[in-house]
Amino acid sequence: MKRKVIMTCAVTGSAPVNPRHPAFPITPEEICNSVIESAKAGASAVHVHVRDPKTGAPSHDPALYQELVDRIRQSGTNIIINVTCGGGGNFFPDPVNEGRALPESEIFTPCERVRHIEQTLPEMCSLDVTTFNEVFGNKEVVYLNTPRTLRTMAKRFQELGVKPELEVFQPGDILLAKQMIEQGIIETPPMFQMVLGVKWAAPADPETMIYMRNLLPKLAIWGAFGIAQMEMPMVAQSVLLGGNVRVGLEDNLYLERGVFASNGQLVEKARKIIECMGYEVATPDEARSILELKTPQ
Repeated sequence: MKRKVIMTCAVTGSAPVNPRHPAFPITPEEICNSVIESAKAGASAVHVHVRDPKTGAPSHDPALYQELVDRIRQSGTNIIINVTCGGGGNFFPDPVNEGRALPESEIFTPCERVRHIEQTLPEMCSLDVTTFNEVFGNKEVVYLNTPRTLRTMAKRFQELGVKPELEVFQPGDILLAKQMIEQGIIETPPMFQMVLGVKWAAPADPETMIYMRNLLPKLAIWGAFGIAQMEMPMVAQSVLLGGNVRVGLEDNLYLERGVFASNGQLVEKARKIIECMGYEVATPDEARSILELKTPQ
């Protein structure tokens, strides 16, 4: 029997929009249509953010999340909805006094960060178990998630019955997540997602993926993905090592060099890789069984 591989499509993300992309999804309607396209192409799950419909900038507006999730559900599309919970952790230090935040900083309380999850009650949501340095344009930023904040958010997800996808960007993140599992605030089987290729975090290469996989707890379900041109190579690498995969416009805009992609096209390309390797993409219902998802409260 062929192993089932869970494929997540990350539909839009929160990075600045490339104005040259002909059809990047921005409004709730456009994002929903892209979710439907991804599901028809064979995705098991979708990972969603929302954006300001007028500017395209990333948004944390619970009303936009509610509209998006309602649209997906009302479409009748059978897909696991995984809503991001990564917003509200960007600290832009003042270069003159790094103990002071610049106005564009967004540091929310745990209650503010989970409000849209409480309202929409998706089957899954992301929990970024990490703190690291990033660069936005010409400004340096610290993506900040303290253990205290992460534990508070994880406990709330547990109360709601929403399964956290533990996004890990470097080896130490896995160790922190393992402690949270041991503390009982992350239920088994945990789902880990390795984010590889982000600047100043873990690189997207086979050695790094093998090392991080070997740090995982025994009962973990896991996946991994690479950024930009490493998206499809990491699909193959993750499948070879027993993991699941993620593709989508959040991570990579191109089908091939110079050719912009749609989410459906990226899902189709990854599916061909998986099937050519002798595996099958899990249906949404098969993925729910593998992940042991609950009905949110």
